[in-house]
Amino acid sequence: MKRELKHFKIGNSYGGNQDWFPTFMMRIGGCGAETACDSSIYFALHRGLSKIAPENAAGISRDEYVRFAYKMKPFLSPRMTGIDRLEIYIDGYSDYLRSCGETRLSMTPFGGSEPYEKAREAVKRQIDGGYPVPTLILNHSNKALEDYVWHWFLINGYDGSGADFSVKTVTYSHYRWLSLKDLWNTGHSRRGGFVLYNIG
Repeated sequence: MKRELKHFKIGNSYGGNQDWFPTFMMRIGGCGAETACDSSIYFALHRGLSKIAPENAAGISRDEYVRFAYKMKPFLSPRMTGIDRLEIYIDGYSDYLRSCGETRLSMTPFGGSEPYEKAREAVKRQIDGGYPVPTLILNHSNKALEDYVWHWFLINGYDGSGADFSVKTVTYSHYRWLSLKDLWNTGHSRRGGFVLYNIG
């Protein structure tokens, strides 16, 4: 079975892009804020949480998206070691949600040390439930995945119809289908993981 969540476009861009940010630190370290912005726009457009995104989320422009990202920046600010733990993202984005008066959206961490089989089931459960999956990859031994090293991005689809279970990763204005097993098994002891959303 293949499942994909709806996403938004800004011109030809599939979601936001941290390369648009005017300051150096946000360009190299704004992926956490961008992931939270893309999540907010998704939840505003498709899950009724309108307070957490700009009013014109359905037709947001590139400039408006950048302004939104800088509104998110104080909560998920770039730092020397990056937003390198799931709890930093959860705490920062939770503070942002509270600042908007939104308390229905909660988050729990799913650590990268969990077995691949549990990760696969977590992705299926989240996507089937209508939740994109913020994902943090730290180091990775596969050089073909270097764009995902020390990086936050969204997973917003899966395809379990073939021999391998693949996921739809969203970052830098594009999406890409990747083997979850390859993505999850980084070859390093220190790993990132998923943030699991829930609307209560």
